[in-house]
Amino acid sequence: MLVLGGGLAGIAAALDCAGAGVEVTLVEVRRRLGGAAYSFERDGLAMDNGQHVFLRCCVAYRALLERIGGAHLTTVQPRLEIPVLKPGSQPTLLRRGALPAPLHLAGALARYPHLTLAERAGAARAALGLMRLHEGDAALESQTFGDWLARHGQGPRAVAALWDLIALPTLNLAAAQASLALAAFVFRTGLLSGADAGDIGFHRGTLGQTIGAPAERALREAGVEVRLGWRAERLAQSARGVEVHGRGARAEHGEALEELSAEAVVVALPHARAATLLEPLLGEEARAWRGLGSSPIVNLHVVYDRQVCDVPFAAGVGTPVQYVFDRTEAAGAPAGCQYLAVSLSGAEREMGMSVDLLRERYLPALRELFPRAREAKVESFLATREHAATFRAAPGVAALRPAARTAVPGLVLAGTWTATGWPATLEGAVLSGHAAADGALRALGHTVAAEALR
Repeated sequence: MLVLGGGLAGIAAALDCAGAGVEVTLVEVRRRLGGAAYSFERDGLAMDNGQHVFLRCCVAYRALLERIGGAHLTTVQPRLEIPVLKPGSQPTLLRRGALPAPLHLAGALARYPHLTLAERAGAARAALGLMRLHEGDAALESQTFGDWLARHGQGPRAVAALWDLIALPTLNLAAAQASLALAAFVFRTGLLSGADAGDIGFHRGTLGQTIGAPAERALREAGVEVRLGWRAERLAQSARGVEVHGRGARAEHGEALEELSAEAVVVALPHARAATLLEPLLGEEARAWRGLGSSPIVNLHVVYDRQVCDVPFAAGVGTPVQYVFDRTEAAGAPAGCQYLAVSLSGAEREMGMSVDLLRERYLPALRELFPRAREAKVESFLATREHAATFRAAPGVAALRPAARTAVPGLVLAGTWTATGWPATLEGAVLSGHAAADGALRALGHTVAAEALR
């Protein structure tokens, strides 16, 4: 069988199918694995394209890291703690307590200084209201999270200081634009389902060290043929199953298209690319995927000549800085320097800003949050942009997300944009890969579910 795409979804699908004894070839257009979670080198520093975190409840992603040998480069908080910084205010800590959910957050909310007493009480009532929403209720897909919060007494200040702290990094959209159904899923699953579900996990190494390199080793050890620098250009049905026509790394020297065929093909590509590739086979169904849209992420990479930040990460309130991470050790920054990565989700405005404008806006904002940055020299400042980092988690998106299996026998889909129930997260990517492997194995006549082989 064939897997098109070497991101987390494709990696998970290939490993599952190889574990079932199937001969698997995985092709990836880039010269590395990891998909949207990757690293690069700049000025001698190893940098990640984005700051991908996960939660303790992300069991599929954590299990995949164990499987490929990357888990030792991650860590999970023993207890949820989010340092919150606001210009002109003392740092505060949102920390869960020892009580069972949802009472585990009551103390943190009661002491949260960026809301009034009345706003804190209102936020608690809104959280209880989220728990009472019925999963699968079609009405949740027709409204925004922001509208629902407003009807439940949450004003703009409460949304900015509390609800968007979670909505932006998980949905890649602000509450005002995000689907209520997906927001309710995130808050219930990550914060309200269990006391420890929302404990945050971090990658201590770079994404290349944690995902890309170990995944390639694990795939090859499992017997998967991995072809990097191979681009799929056309798919067609054949007597054997599905044909994939593409060009390998040597095609740039004028070589002709190469043809690969298999009884089952997993297409683990971004939705816009999958729509273009599969429209000749699936017609209107594939064209509809373009309606999923996209939401961008911008990351700013700032290297100071001294330490200015004392916490491993922090959220910002009353500042354009959404989240900031200390990546000094992982990047291999020079002695005495500190490398901070600023993650900006739902960053449509920032996508249109030049590096100079981003620098003018965000360096003063960082100085407001970190007083020692006022005296520090900025050794390096650069921006990385993911134009289509995720699908747009807006109302109505659920109807556009396809199941793994398609109408074409042996053709299966994977990716965060498929119907996993999760927003576009690391966990959703891995779950989609498992679902695709299950569909591919069934198409091949395997009666053992992929889940039993993991």
